Formats: sequence, C-alpha cells, structure tokens
Amino acid sequence: MTLTPNYLEDRICLNVLANSVENAKNCYEAAEGHIVLGVLSKNYPTDAAAIEDMKKYAAETNNALSVGLGAGDPNQSQMVSRISKDLQPQHVNQVFTGVGTSRALLGQNDTIVNGLVSPTGKVGIVNIATGPLSSQAPAGEVTIETAIRLLQDMGGSSIKFFPMKGLAHIEEYKAVAAACAKYDFYLEPTGGIDLENFEEIVQIAVDAGVKKIIPHVYSSIIDSATGDTKPEDVKTLLGMMKNTLTK
Repeated sequence: MTLTPNYLEDRICLNVLANSVENAKNCYEAAEGHIVLGVLSKNYPTDAAAIEDMKKYAAETNNALSVGLGAGDPNQSQMVSRISKDLQPQHVNQVFTGVGTSRALLGQNDTIVNGLVSPTGKVGIVNIATGPLSSQAPAGEVTIETAIRLLQDMGGSSIKFFPMKGLAHIEEYKAVAAACAKYDFYLEPTGGIDLENFEEIVQIAVDAGVKKIIPHVYSSIIDSATGDTKPEDVKTLLGMMKNTLTK
C-alpha cells in the first residue's frame, strides 16, 4: 500500500470524513480514488483502539487514510503522532507545533503531514499558535512565508488553513496560495467549504500554481440522519476538481 495520496492529475486530492469502513469505501469509489478519508483520533478511548480500527479503513481504501485530530483539537496532537507511527497513513492532520513530532515518529517523508495555521484578518499574516498550550496564549502572528519555512524546517508537507469560514477570508487565502506556490509547499483549505464555494476555492489554488491541493469538505456533505459522508456529493466534488484543471 502506497504512502502517497492518489492526486487527480498529480494536483488535487479530496479530504472528507468517513463515518464507517463501508462509508469510506463508497466515498473512495465515488472519488475514483482521488481522496483521503478522515478518521478522528478523538473518537477512540485508547491508542490501541484507534490503531486497530483505523487499519480496517486503510485496508479497504489502499491506505487512503487521513488521521484526524477532531475539529482541530490541539489536545489530540500527541495521540495523532503516536498512532500515525504504527499506521503509516497517507495523510496526517497536525497543529503547527505537532508537525516535527509526527514526522520524526513516521520515520519517512512520503506521508503528508499538514500544519494548522489560522487566519488573522490580516492579508499575508497567519496565526501559528495552534498547539495545546500555545492556542491558549495570545495569537502568534507571523508572515505566511515564515510559517511555511518553519513548517519545512519541521518536516511538514502543507499548510492547513483553518478555519476559513468558506469565502470569508478569501483575500488572506489568496496570499497563502501565492506563498505556497512560491515556496513549493502544499495547501489544504479547510472550514466552511461546501458544494457552492468548493470550485472557486480550489480554482484559486490551481490558478496560483500550488503544486498539490487537498481541500477538506466535512459537515456540508454529511447526511445528518446517518452521519455518513454522501458519496453522490463526493462524485459532484470530483467533477468540480476536474473542471478546475481544464480552465
């Protein structure tokens, strides 16, 4: 099983939540494999329970597993690093300060490890104080360029820009995309992305020249009755991904 996500045209890979192994399989097929399936560490009482269950997701989706925190909860950072060491997934979600630990424990450079940075309301400036303790302190505001270089120092693969609140921070997002393209870094737009704004958000990153883009689409495509991510919506998003690469 490969450690590298299966990007559409080597550019875009969708990230959605999987409610069960069956749901993961259905979404994987709907996305024609161009997807990583998020399973949240917060949902498990122990490392062992998480590892045992997440291995089932990996086995059924050619290892397209994305180990999640749980609503960006910084207190899950250490657990994510520990279980990822055993799981060797394609994708790991991390707060900014957890990136170095995850990369070191993974012991390889193929798995995508993102670092969470947040909008500040200032174009070109992001908040990197997203860790368990630092998130309780005043914002750590640095330029997006410095944030990228710090993440590269720690072995990170990508910026997870969260919470975007859809298009609320579009000018900040454009600056992040431009910096990711300039410094050969991947980009993961996250938060408030839905079927209405998805294509525009991905198109911005494509047009900026970002090498690899992993958009996260979560609650907006989840069936409230079952908790499952809707495969039909995943198929729609795949069509939009294809559209962005033809313009």
